[in-house]
Amino acid sequence: MIDILDQAILDALLLNARTSYAEIAKQHGVSPATIHVRVEKMRQQGIITGAKLTVNPRALGFDVCCFIGITLARAGDYPSALKQLQALPEVVEAHYTTGQYSVFIKVFVKSIDDLQHLLIEKIQPIDEIQATETLISLQQPILRDISVSQ
Repeated sequence: MIDILDQAILDALLLNARTSYAEIAKQHGVSPATIHVRVEKMRQQGIITGAKLTVNPRALGFDVCCFIGITLARAGDYPSALKQLQALPEVVEAHYTTGQYSVFIKVFVKSIDDLQHLLIEKIQPIDEIQATETLISLQQPILRDISVSQ
């Protein structure tokens, strides 16, 4: 379980992963060593799993973001289908879900033509996939990490 200081550390690092331990320590009236120990403890507990660089896909020419709902032929087809979807660089997220779809994926492509190629040539030929439904994202007005202070 985490306490208020751990929550504050996580909030600061989620806001900017490059924030120094010294800066976080100063804001909360503790030593940088305390922050270091707390961060390491949260890493060992699996609360912090890494740090990442965030890239703007549109700045790299990936102008089309889509969500594709996938219906599998059989529930047991999930491991095989997932392995094949993992091999596609366009797929940036995959979720095994309840409800209408077995798997829900997020993809980035440069154009609608590239989306059509991805669907027809790469995704729909996967034997385990029975059907797909594609939703094109028009904008992403909210993008944030989970708040630990909820």
